[in-house]
Amino acid sequence: MITPTRTARTDEPASALLGTLAAQGASGAVSTEAGIVYLAAGHVVHVESALTPDVGDLLTHSGALAPDGWWQAIDQAGRRCRVGRQLVDSGHLAAGALELCHLGALFDAAYFVLAHDGPVLRFRPGVSHWLGAVRAVPVDTVLRESRRRRELLHRIWPEATIDLAPLARVTGTGPADLPARRSRTLAQVDGVRTAAQIATALACRTFHTLVELRRLAAAGLVVPKAPALATAPVPAPAPAPAPVSAEPGPAPRPTAPDEPDTALLRRLLHALEAL
Repeated sequence: MITPTRTARTDEPASALLGTLAAQGASGAVSTEAGIVYLAAGHVVHVESALTPDVGDLLTHSGALAPDGWWQAIDQAGRRCRVGRQLVDSGHLAAGALELCHLGALFDAAYFVLAHDGPVLRFRPGVSHWLGAVRAVPVDTVLRESRRRRELLHRIWPEATIDLAPLARVTGTGPADLPARRSRTLAQVDGVRTAAQIATALACRTFHTLVELRRLAAAGLVVPKAPALATAPVPAPAPAPAPVSAEPGPAPRPTAPDEPDTALLRRLLHALEAL
């Protein structure tokens, strides 16, 4: 086996490097502009992105886990990269619930990291995520699922700006008879929140939220908010979100078509819908 070495930014797409690292059985962190993919023995063990709610957001906002339990696990096991195991061993969370939530967060973040298959910023061999081992997923499965999601969203509404921009309701449109989930999603559209922020507010997976938002866009009810015209003097831009760290240890506490894992993904969908 070839031992992977630390790499700097190249023009190689993330999907190509991930395939190479999978074949080598590599472990480490692949960083792109949209997030980080963590590998262990050539399998994806976690993906995180500032564009999606993380595992802690999904667990605490859904009520599956009290915030104190989440932060206690981080304090006790974050530096040892065993937060997931600590949650289960301490009785705060069932192993199955953690696995379902983890896989949902992994595939949501992977969609954004791989949506445009941008270049790799760097690869750091041996870097582990502080959550620790929960469920490993083959690289091919992650790549295929990200591609499937991109194609599905494009069929619903082809404008990908819905994924990233602040969203606003279309003025002058009357009340619509919408399914419950779509109606809840529309209620969160305020001209300020992005899809990821709406997903966090709803304690819902980002992909499910994107599906509803693109359907709302196709129905003419939601549009990306146009940027305000600049006038002199130009105000300073808002600070960018804190970058996701590839180092062990979490951020500080704040003040379709059938594929190999289709059955698992369906279980994940049904369980999170039940929450």
